[in-house]
Amino acid sequence: MRCNMLPADLDPEGLRNLLRDLINIYSPTGKEQEIVRFLFHYLNGAGLPVKIQKIGAERANLVVVPPGTEIEAVLTGHIDTVAAHDPNLLSCREEDNLIAGLGAADMKGGCAAIIEAYIACWKRSPPPVALALVCGEEEDGDGTRMFLGEYRFPWALVAEPSDLRPCLSHYGYFEMAISTTGKRVHASLAAAGQNPVESMLRLLLRISEYFTRNRPELVYNIRDLSSSRSGFAVPERCDVQLDVHLPPTAPVGRVMGELDEIITEQKEEADLRFSLSFTNVHAGYELAHEGELVEKLKRVYLEQRLPWEPQAFRSHSDANLLRAAGTKPIILGPGSLEEAHSPHEFVSFEQVLQASKIYLSLMAQYHS
Repeated sequence: MRCNMLPADLDPEGLRNLLRDLINIYSPTGKEQEIVRFLFHYLNGAGLPVKIQKIGAERANLVVVPPGTEIEAVLTGHIDTVAAHDPNLLSCREEDNLIAGLGAADMKGGCAAIIEAYIACWKRSPPPVALALVCGEEEDGDGTRMFLGEYRFPWALVAEPSDLRPCLSHYGYFEMAISTTGKRVHASLAAAGQNPVESMLRLLLRISEYFTRNRPELVYNIRDLSSSRSGFAVPERCDVQLDVHLPPTAPVGRVMGELDEIITEQKEEADLRFSLSFTNVHAGYELAHEGELVEKLKRVYLEQRLPWEPQAFRSHSDANLLRAAGTKPIILGPGSLEEAHSPHEFVSFEQVLQASKIYLSLMAQYHS
């Protein structure tokens, strides 16, 4: 018999209040303690058997697993944000349908939506679906790694910002750190090929040309370029970090190998020491447009008269870790990547409410 849970079971004002509260709690990676305490009491107060899964001495995930049933999927979101760009833009700000503040799109809007949908579903009948609110996504994903050390489920729905378009494929990602090191000498004695900053700039131009000519489908970002403070002297060191996003089927290992070759060639031309390291390496993935969670979502979209337009998620997320562990993750959440990490980040409350209706209807499908 089909469960009669409807989007009307949701309380829009309660959802809006929860989103306000989440945004007003500053929770950058590593400092999620306050938001974990808040959400533990919130979920516990709603009658959910919430478990604290510790990450070290002070940080934790929050997990709800309905007892006595085989869990078929997990709804998950990360409760951490990037560090504040501007302390004056931390608190929640509202203008009609728009709700702004750090983490509004990435991804406190998605977290509020899955929490309220899950509570509404639980009040009627606990679903064979778990809930996981995790830490650390904006850095190395240590929250999801801890979660996967204890739980494995066939499917996952990750509430990252996707403008409510389901993402059945996901970009790969890696970070690369490069250092050039030379000898500190008086500025008047600077010689060609011996300045670490100049050599780094030449190397970055080569890398940029490589991406443009050989890998135009990739997205790369040069960040955190710095040199040692030297005064009136040649700096002895220059460091840079790059982020690289690759389409779902791009060969991550091959691209890293080609970049290594470029740096090796540069070494031979300069009288300097070079070092290269790759971190946070994650392959992309593509899911088949079929399977239990996919079919249930299609039915929900049909019932709610929403366009079914799957796309690829272009950023890094915990979904990469979930897929590597054998779970099939679909990304679907309110807000857009264009707003995430921006100084004036915002999310449409209408989208947050629509997302919560989708999640609730999806869980109702498991009671069909």
